[in-house]
Amino acid sequence: MSHKEDNEEKRRCHRTDLYASIPRTCLPIVYHPDYNITFMGLEKLHPFDAGKWGKVIRFLKEEQFINDGNLVEAREAAEEDLLIVHTKRYLNRLKWSLVVATITEIPPLLFLPNFLVQRKVLRPLRTQTGGTIMAGKLAVERGWAINVGGGFHHCSSDRGGGFCAYADITLAIKFLFERVEGISRVTIIDLDAHQGNGHERDFLDDRRVFIMDMYNRYIYPGDEYAKRAIKRKVELDWGTEDSEYLQKVELHMEGTLNEVLPDIIVYNAGTDILDGDPLGGLSISPQGIIKRDELVFRAAKRRGIPVLMMTSGGYQKKTARIIADSILNLHRQGLIEGNAAEGEGSTLLTTHMTPTSGSAGSTSTAV
Repeated sequence: MSHKEDNEEKRRCHRTDLYASIPRTCLPIVYHPDYNITFMGLEKLHPFDAGKWGKVIRFLKEEQFINDGNLVEAREAAEEDLLIVHTKRYLNRLKWSLVVATITEIPPLLFLPNFLVQRKVLRPLRTQTGGTIMAGKLAVERGWAINVGGGFHHCSSDRGGGFCAYADITLAIKFLFERVEGISRVTIIDLDAHQGNGHERDFLDDRRVFIMDMYNRYIYPGDEYAKRAIKRKVELDWGTEDSEYLQKVELHMEGTLNEVLPDIIVYNAGTDILDGDPLGGLSISPQGIIKRDELVFRAAKRRGIPVLMMTSGGYQKKTARIIADSILNLHRQGLIEGNAAEGEGSTLLTTHMTPTSGSAGSTSTAV
């Protein structure tokens, strides 16, 4: 075995808390209060609503869809987890506040001691990253899973940007390939308003991953190199509205799934397509977003493909309500279960894991 292969084997066999067994009494909805970024008002210096994840949960609780007892609590991704994808050099660079300030586009962060930046900014992002990895396993076991955060699709193994410091999408897929039997083909359906250049760079030469990306062609990141990884590219114009948008979603999603039948769909469900979003530049209504999510889940269910969903970008205060309403609509349409008992016995594939140490257009860029 070569030195490189030996290192790869060691990384595959690392101990992780992220694949611990989740009780069947829990719905496959992953969240932790630590997702939310609040520190002396600095989070208000970026258009991103850094507390939207908690608001989504509050709305779902008010509708009595979830409660603290049936919610899956996300765990923070440890450095060993992150090293499955990220280079040590990149993770060390995050120990410089200037680097984090650049990635998050919150300039005052560069004046803060890095231990505060780690605790108040990067820990929430690592917890969301852990949530995406956990949700990947849950999706295979239950048929679907939603990480109420995550979707950091601008981050790749060695570079961050657009409020994305960790490559949670790549990590979730790598974990599935290495630890879950029967996962050999993955389709990423990225419907955030921005091109998902992070996962595209990571999977540029990986034939196991089929990427459909539908985005505003005129906004960040405009990464031509990364576009080479997109198998089905749908570039939208400024102000695209519901009718055209939903037709394209359905047409290209059906084409994607007919071309390659994956073992799991990784769905990046950004709400920055909403009309009035300061960074997305599209004109999709709340009802259009809800219908979009329904189309994805319906296509997956019709084919018996599990879905992992992340919420990704969305920069208006009302996006939290829309995300919650979309999840409730998925339940009303019979596309996701409303209580854990409904999903009993629905495990689709067998997971094989190592033992865990715990229990069994703007100048701003964007997620």
